[in-house]
This record gives sequence, C-alpha cells and structure tokens, in this order.
Amino acid sequence: MRQKWSRNRVKGDYNRRQAATDCIKPKVKKMKIFIMRHGEAQHYAASDAERALTDRGRNESVAVARAGVIQKNITHIDKVFVSPYLRAQQTWQEISQHFSADMVEVCEEITPYGQSEDVFDFVAACIEAEHLESVLLVSHLPLVGYLVSEFVPGMVAPMFPTSGLVCVEYDVAARKGELVWNIHP
Repeated sequence: MRQKWSRNRVKGDYNRRQAATDCIKPKVKKMKIFIMRHGEAQHYAASDAERALTDRGRNESVAVARAGVIQKNITHIDKVFVSPYLRAQQTWQEISQHFSADMVEVCEEITPYGQSEDVFDFVAACIEAEHLESVLLVSHLPLVGYLVSEFVPGMVAPMFPTSGLVCVEYDVAARKGELVWNIHP
C-alpha cells in the first residue's frame, strides 16, 4: 500500500509535493525602494510640467542626498525612474552627483497624475525581470504617497514635503514592503 504523505502524519513532517516545491522556490529576496518627491519648484510657468526648481529646492534636494549618503550609506542605485516634468528632472540632476546609478529611465507614468496601482505593477515587474537590488523613483505629490501605500500594504499614504525621501525594504516574493526610514529637509 502506498503511503500517503501529509503534514499531520508525523509532527514536523510534510508532504513530498511541498518538499519538491520548497526546493525550487526562489529564496526570499529583499531590496530597497527609494521614493523621493522633487524639490521646491516655482509656482508659475507656462505649464505644470515646465515648473523649475527654486534655489531652495536645489539646496534641500542636495542636503537630503548628502544625508542619504552619510546617514544611510546610499551610494549606488541600480535603476532610477524619473518623471519627465522639469522639476523632477532637475532634482535628479542635483542628487545624481551623490548617487551612482546603472540605469536612468524617464517614466511618463510617474507624473502627478500617475496611477499608483499601474506604477506599482510596472516597478515590481522591472524589479523581478531585471533582478534589481535598489530602485529610486523621483516623482510628485500625490503619487509619491500613494506609491508608499502600494509598496507597504495597509499603510495610509503619507504626505511628503518637497525633497522628502523614504526607503521601503521590499520583499520581492511577497510583493510587500516595510517603511524603514525617511529623510526630510
């Protein structure tokens, strides 16, 4: 008679199918997702997309980047996604002097009107396909707050000051993360 395997058969034992599945499952991989709101921008421009950083916005963005290097030891980011809006592009230009990045991609989906669910799915797919260890998104309110709540299920979308930076430790297999720190000017 063939022996039937089950977790309950013997304490600590489990079925063979589960054992085989456990052998081929990828190990839990945790990585860092950094989400930053652009620096302070001018109030008026020909369009919202053309609003440039103020001097204060540049200085605060640089100060946050320096704090990330000094306090959190951030020196390298695998991939950066930047909004096409001028103020986000300028923020990345300022902070890129402090972080090296393998890839930088202008991402139309991370404008102020981006859909957080779609951005989450896109970024999660990139992380899995490209085996990324760290990602930075430079974007806008309200999207930055909604993205935190997408990557940290159950968390209410936080408000971000300009130049605010958060770090989420993200479990790729579980598709959820934990907010581990934030830096604000």
